[in-house]
Amino acid sequence: MQRVIDLDQAVIEITDRRRGWESAGLTVGPVSWRDEAASWPQRLETDRSRVGDPDSIGVRIAGLAETELCVVLFRGGWADVDFIVNMDDAGSLPAPDVASPQAFGNLLDRCVSRVFGSS
Repeated sequence: MQRVIDLDQAVIEITDRRRGWESAGLTVGPVSWRDEAASWPQRLETDRSRVGDPDSIGVRIAGLAETELCVVLFRGGWADVDFIVNMDDAGSLPAPDVASPQAFGNLLDRCVSRVFGSS
């Protein structure tokens, strides 16, 4: 997979927002890492030191009443974003190409705002 974005730098965007999200009452799970060099099926790791060739990171954010947002960023420059607010409001959110850690931070901000309100 082509390396468009430095995942270690992208994690900083999560870290920089974690305290604000938690202060707003959200629960932020640990960042998960997937190692492209690992044998199939690749395990998700929460310890960065166990991943030699990261190809994706993910984070799960949860709110009240089972509201949830899951964002997975791939080093190729795209993201998968899934959410559930309630039974009538769930699915995937559009995620334009992510070419920089700052663009990933902006994506996180838009998604958190959409799912949880202005947290």
